[in-house]
Amino acid sequence: MSSPSHQDPGSEEPSSFSSDKSLGAKIKKVVVGAPRDIHDKSIFHRLSLIALLAWIGLGADGLSSSSYGPEEAFRTLGQHTYLAVGLALLTAMTVIIISAAYSRIIEEFPHGGGGYFVATKLLGERMGVVSGCALLVDYVLTITVSIACAGDTLFSFLPPEWFHWRYEVEMGIIVFLMILNIRGVKESVLVLTPIFVLFLILHVILIGGGILLKSPHLPALAVSVGTDFRAGLSTLGLGGMALLFAHAFSLGGGTYTGIEAVSNGLPVMREPRARTARRTMLYMSVSLAFTAGGLLLCYLLWDVSTEVKGKTLNAVLVEKFVGSYSWGKAFVIGTLVSEGALLVVGAQAGFIDGPRVLANMAVDGWVPRRFAALSGRLTTQNGIVLMGGASLAALVYTHGDVRALVVMYSINVFLTFSISMFGMARLWLQRRKQRGEWLKKFAVFAVGLMLCATILCITVLEKFTEGGWITLLVTTALICLCLLIRRHYRLVGRKLAEVYKQLEEIPESQGPPPGEVDPKQPTAAVLVANYSGLGIHTVLNVFRQFPGLYKNLVFLSVGVVDSGEFKGEGAIEALQSRTEKTLSQYLDLARKIGVPATSRYALGTDAVEEAEKLCLGVAREFPRAVFFAGKLVFQREKWYQQLLHNETAFDLLKRLNEAGRTLVVLPARVEAGPRPKPV
Repeated sequence: MSSPSHQDPGSEEPSSFSSDKSLGAKIKKVVVGAPRDIHDKSIFHRLSLIALLAWIGLGADGLSSSSYGPEEAFRTLGQHTYLAVGLALLTAMTVIIISAAYSRIIEEFPHGGGGYFVATKLLGERMGVVSGCALLVDYVLTITVSIACAGDTLFSFLPPEWFHWRYEVEMGIIVFLMILNIRGVKESVLVLTPIFVLFLILHVILIGGGILLKSPHLPALAVSVGTDFRAGLSTLGLGGMALLFAHAFSLGGGTYTGIEAVSNGLPVMREPRARTARRTMLYMSVSLAFTAGGLLLCYLLWDVSTEVKGKTLNAVLVEKFVGSYSWGKAFVIGTLVSEGALLVVGAQAGFIDGPRVLANMAVDGWVPRRFAALSGRLTTQNGIVLMGGASLAALVYTHGDVRALVVMYSINVFLTFSISMFGMARLWLQRRKQRGEWLKKFAVFAVGLMLCATILCITVLEKFTEGGWITLLVTTALICLCLLIRRHYRLVGRKLAEVYKQLEEIPESQGPPPGEVDPKQPTAAVLVANYSGLGIHTVLNVFRQFPGLYKNLVFLSVGVVDSGEFKGEGAIEALQSRTEKTLSQYLDLARKIGVPATSRYALGTDAVEEAEKLCLGVAREFPRAVFFAGKLVFQREKWYQQLLHNETAFDLLKRLNEAGRTLVVLPARVEAGPRPKPV
């Protein structure tokens, strides 16, 4: 009996089919790019990001939040702007504390330290799905708020009559980013790198120059702040002032929203991943603390008014900073364009991390498994399209209102922050007798939990009626949906296990041992995935339905490269090994029932496309082959079952039919039925 062998899937396609799709394929290749070679051993290394590029692709989400977080906090102070000094210091300190906590999380979870993994591993699956759903809504709103704020920033210096084009421009940017990310993460980051660098240079000049130019007035300002502080105490009282300060600090929580993106994006980073991620986190925390704290201080130093209509506070600050200098207009345009463009770059975190969280949840069975699939460009294309579509819907629903979006956005961010901080604080409390440094690490997460929980509670209470309820409602509905999907998958899994249990004791054939396959004889070519009840059921039913007809068996399998498989160098080799092991189990099954058998396999990201090539290659080798595939059927078919279970068998049937080949789809009912009779 032949052993598993890999056959080159590069077989000819039927001319009618290829001609129909040639134009579409050419357009797709131009827009999306050519498929990548998964057999290239260096592919993961070439796709991964070094710390600098990761800072741009993921850290931009955090840095771009300085365009709306400090502004919201400063506006909340109202007439009590003297509190901006303390607010700037606390903002910078909070960035450092949360970043330090997530650096510890990266150390603990070096293969992926995002909120979903942390909650699942430390607090259980139910808490994991809560964190995962909050993250999905969060990343949709990451895209939406970044693009909406970019629109506000860019239209701050454009003629007012152009403002009505803002929605169309914002929608176009989202679609552009969808296409860019479908092409690949590294390509999208490289394209946007100049924007990131320009933002850094101009904002260092703005903040550093703004503080330096006002340095002669600092003594007078200190006196003024002290006087205003005492006046505020007399009117608000200590409690009222503390509440106002806490309120402003909490509503400026959008400043910290991008910090977790680095730990969620760990899988796209260059080895050693943990060290690359910690370095990225350091770059982001320093740049964000300087920018957010510096802007709050500059608002106070330059007496930026919150009453200017149609302009962001950053736009007002830049105009005050340049004054009447001849180069001033160019600096204003350059700064605001770079700020708006960086917000577009910040939306990248939603397109990079959102589909990745979705894919991880798909692997675990919380969402349809098709979201774990990779495209020919090795991107989570389905997730990217879903995130982009959902962000477009959010943009339309909120009319691009940045203040409302920031509230909706911040709630889920700090929900996941709080869950992660609680899980890690609990972990180090449990380890207090095992490790000497536990108190230091516990303190970081305890302080982080206190800050994050405070921001979460105040934001929900203060802004519940201003958009907060929508976030909570959508997140709760998504959690319920995930629980239903997981319940369905587990039910189907139990039913399939029952089928497998019925079939696992297959008696040995009493006849002579099978010989070698004869390509001239009628051959049953059976498509199989993993070694399971469905595959065994299909093989036995071939001979039950067509007794004595087929003299050979050819087992065909496609090792699908999805998000659960493509996690680093060596992943393709591991998938190949598992596929060969599965086929060897089916060859052993053929030996038991006394039928000569061989096997063929292919690896790829598209199961149907690879299976089609594999079948056409086998058809040339075995001219009298008929193809068989198993398909789960349910006693009561529901519309959602097609979304939750793949339609590979029927999709392949259509393709092989156009090629003049026969595929027989054998149904396997999920309910445990009578055991098929052995051959």
